Amino acid sequence: MENQTNMPEKKFSAGAISATIWSNNGQKDGKEYNFSSLSLGRCYKDKEGKWQNTNNLRVADLPKAVVVLSKAYEYLVLKENVQAQ
Repeated sequence: MENQTNMPEKKFSAGAISATIWSNNGQKDGKEYNFSSLSLGRCYKDKEGKWQNTNNLRVADLPKAVVVLSKAYEYLVLKENVQAQ
């Protein structure tokens, strides 16, 4: 089995908050299909000055989370519409 790294399809950021869209493959009832998933996170520097990522958000992060989630949703809906044509 090959060791493959799943690269993000698209990433939306607002400050330290980001929404990353991943393209995935699945199989159900012998049929293969593609689907998208999304991860939401915040980056920050730790006490040693190293960049870290977390999925825990602070109250002040919520407006930026709304923005990146809205952009991600818009991207996925438009992508779905183009594929349906």
